[in-house]
Amino acid sequence: MDEFQIETAQNVGINQNVASIGDRMFGYLIDSAVIFLYTLGVFLLLTTLNLDMGDTWAIYLLVSLPAFLYYVLLETFMNGKTVGKMLMKTRVVKLDGSKPSFANYFVRWILRIIDVVLTTGAGAAITILFKGNGQRIGDIAAGTTVISEKEKLTINHTLIKDIPNDYVPTYSQVTLLNDGDMQTIKNLYDEALRNGNHNIILNLHQRLIAIMAIETTEKPVVFVDKVIKDYNYYTQNM
Repeated sequence: MDEFQIETAQNVGINQNVASIGDRMFGYLIDSAVIFLYTLGVFLLLTTLNLDMGDTWAIYLLVSLPAFLYYVLLETFMNGKTVGKMLMKTRVVKLDGSKPSFANYFVRWILRIIDVVLTTGAGAAITILFKGNGQRIGDIAAGTTVISEKEKLTINHTLIKDIPNDYVPTYSQVTLLNDGDMQTIKNLYDEALRNGNHNIILNLHQRLIAIMAIETTEKPVVFVDKVIKDYNYYTQNM
């Protein structure tokens, strides 16, 4: 899973996990199946009603609008997700990690004609592979990308954090915290990095400064990471 770093308006650097092309393809297939089943259901329903042919086509065009507007509607009202994206745990976000506007969703939806329809998906796949931050043509125009919200269970989910043998701690005040406090801080910090939620990191930064009664000019994301490393240093060497 590739990563790319964003720089928020608060000058917080955050790594986003880019959704893999495999997850995006499976999500697309799921969404296509949903659209197909909906369209088929509408067609069968109208057929069983034995309506006049002229009236049937008018009604069909009306009730098929949700299928036509599927992507832009669901992404707008489901926070960047469709059924496929929800099942594959992916989501559309802006490049700065914030929530896209309707205009962003609309632009990437319109350009699906080039990305997916006219090129049968090849345009999207090639652009995603070569762009490097998960963007297809529609994403480039809309200033968006698709990230993965899947969690990787590793040793990083514990309090333990690898530090080099020659590591020099910066904040001795971390000893004011206990294991429970630090585990909560690390869990919140790791989750914020995965989800691109810089507000949580800012809150941790401010809370830690207050508890430790210190001042720092380091960026919030760097400061919180260093506090976690310093705590590991002191607890491993006590």
